[in-house]
Amino acid sequence: MGVSTSVPEEGVAVVTVDFPPVNALPVRGWYALADSVRAAGADREVRCVVLTAEGRGFNAGVDIKEIRRAAGHDALIGANRGCYEAFAAVYDCEVPVVAAVQGFCLGGGIGLAGNADAIVAADDAVFGLPELDRGALGAATHLARLVPQHLMRALYYTSRTVTAEELHRHGSVWRVVPRPQLRDAALELARQIAAKDGSLIRLAKAAINGIDPVDVRRSYRFEQGFTFEASLSGVADRVRGTFGGDDGTFGMDREQRS
Repeated sequence: MGVSTSVPEEGVAVVTVDFPPVNALPVRGWYALADSVRAAGADREVRCVVLTAEGRGFNAGVDIKEIRRAAGHDALIGANRGCYEAFAAVYDCEVPVVAAVQGFCLGGGIGLAGNADAIVAADDAVFGLPELDRGALGAATHLARLVPQHLMRALYYTSRTVTAEELHRHGSVWRVVPRPQLRDAALELARQIAAKDGSLIRLAKAAINGIDPVDVRRSYRFEQGFTFEASLSGVADRVRGTFGGDDGTFGMDREQRS
């Protein structure tokens, strides 16, 4: 359990997240993920990073149970900072990052996938931000990188999800494949990227980040302030109390939780 890194072939590093049962990451998990992605990108032998996860789904966001157990706001602050560091690590990784997404990609998963350079998804993958049902806010910055503006708003306000195939039609998912083929498909794309000159691919990543119309780090940090306000004002607890989800899996159906 945790975050691990492997190098299955020349030029490609695979960072794998494994926090059963649903990859809802505790504070230490977000920081571990950030450290692993940064280290992989800093390795001059690596020219592409694949971000993947074990288990039923790619990522279910933060570990709500950890936040509810903690006294005061230390866990909430830790989760906010940890998510920020992990999302930024993916975006700022010195080489392109390919996200390999299966099952559910919710909350913090959108932050990771949205900041990746490319997404390969299994045909069972669904993407969404159930934040309003969790009494939280955030990651609209990253959802806006996956879908057009008005669709992003409708998905955000309703907490609904979209399928990998829908995102493929919008152009934000590179390929949709049967789940057993996900790893191979992600490695195939990574292999094509890793075939480029290592110095040039790093310059390309820096150049593309430099022309982004939105500073994803600053805009996400802005969103986080409203999440903290919702918590301090009691709105977050009130919404969580009416919605349920004491198991820390808000926004997931019974099949996804099991």
